[in-house]
Amino acid sequence: MNAADRFDQYLEHLSEGLGHADRRAGLRGYCTGLMLPLSRKSVEPMAARVDPTHASARHQALHHFVAKAEWSHDEMLRRVCQWVIPKMDFTGGGWWIIDDTGFPKKGRHSVGVARQYCGVLGKQDNCQVAVSVSLASTQASLPVAWQLYLPEDWAADPERRLKAGVPEQMRFATKTQIALQQLQALLVAGAPKHCVLADAGYGVDNAFRQALSDMGLAYAVGVTSAVVVWPPGVVPLPPEPYSGMGRPPVMPRRTSALQPMSVKTLAQSLPSKAFQNISWREGTNETLTGRFAAVRVRHAGDNTGKARLRPEQWLLIEWPADEAEPRKYILSTLPEETPIHALVGIAYQRWRIERDYQDLKQDFGLGHYEGRGWRGFHHHAALSIAAYGFLMAERLEADKSVGGKKNFAARQVPPLPKDYIPRGSPARPAARDNFDHHAAPAAELSADRQTRAVSLLRQSKRKATLMT
Repeated sequence: MNAADRFDQYLEHLSEGLGHADRRAGLRGYCTGLMLPLSRKSVEPMAARVDPTHASARHQALHHFVAKAEWSHDEMLRRVCQWVIPKMDFTGGGWWIIDDTGFPKKGRHSVGVARQYCGVLGKQDNCQVAVSVSLASTQASLPVAWQLYLPEDWAADPERRLKAGVPEQMRFATKTQIALQQLQALLVAGAPKHCVLADAGYGVDNAFRQALSDMGLAYAVGVTSAVVVWPPGVVPLPPEPYSGMGRPPVMPRRTSALQPMSVKTLAQSLPSKAFQNISWREGTNETLTGRFAAVRVRHAGDNTGKARLRPEQWLLIEWPADEAEPRKYILSTLPEETPIHALVGIAYQRWRIERDYQDLKQDFGLGHYEGRGWRGFHHHAALSIAAYGFLMAERLEADKSVGGKKNFAARQVPPLPKDYIPRGSPARPAARDNFDHHAAPAAELSADRQTRAVSLLRQSKRKATLMT
């Protein structure tokens, strides 16, 4: 079976979650467009390449499919998982990776746009931000949950909500709250309880870490240097005896000799022999190696130290020998017997989500959606992940058959018609032979290829769960 036939099977599987058979052409056309090497993967250029002889009609059809049609992006992601995750090998471990990514955006009418921190720009600017959860193994990772962060001023503005089609039940939630809701939904659907990885933007929130523990999930999350802990070997005194008035005391008592300290101060108090050089993976050009120390601590409360006594957990510190102070701090509830090499290897699996975002944005048009509505924003993201998921599944299968050779399906571009006029251009523009600056041989994955029923995939009408 060649790649085009497997693509047919994949689309057949996804289309069973669309609700109406007439949406299948939209699914095929949109996913095909996202997989073509176009410099811009918004609806118009994709329509022109997918169906060059009927570009205007295909543009309208694809726009309706992504922006208006009432199908569930959550169901689309679930079906992508059903196809890709069974091909991932979890014998070396599995992880849930939480992160968010920004999309620079002008104006104020696109759903969720606000002046906020944008990681792509590295500063505060007008942008949209989405929160995601990815499932990762030692081979690959895949976003399995995706939701736009709706700032407070948007959540409280009924006029803008109505125009952008924000669902009525959507209320303001912080990014950490969104991530916890996503994880809870995954667990309810039968997902396994893997360790959770997140950066300090999430990990510094004590309520977030406690919620992960309450869900039965181990974690390895970044924290800031100001977080306060009880250092190794220090056992604080129990709370003051209850007087019978008010709430019983919960904070441990302190003396001049029993005081918590910031993780930065603790790191600076450690002897140099507490640190060792550890390599955790092969990078593009060299093995990635760092200088680490790991100690057992108890969290004592953000930067004030005012919190009830918590169980012991790991504090992992990365401190390069040539830098004046530590680079990273990570709190983890992985078992006490976890060796430092394994602790570093797990905590630093978070790089995979950065690679997901990079590939999705550069190769699958994740940030190219030009509409303003809630539905279109989530539909476009789900379809970008669907296209990404197919090629990931192809790579995973190729890795099994040819010992790791990356044998992706060919992605070629059909030519533009000579009389095609891009929207917004003068009525009689000059010839555009170099539109998008790509050559244009015939496409292997045709948007009009006839699909065939596959009985195995039709069995998925039953309620499915995420299994690894």
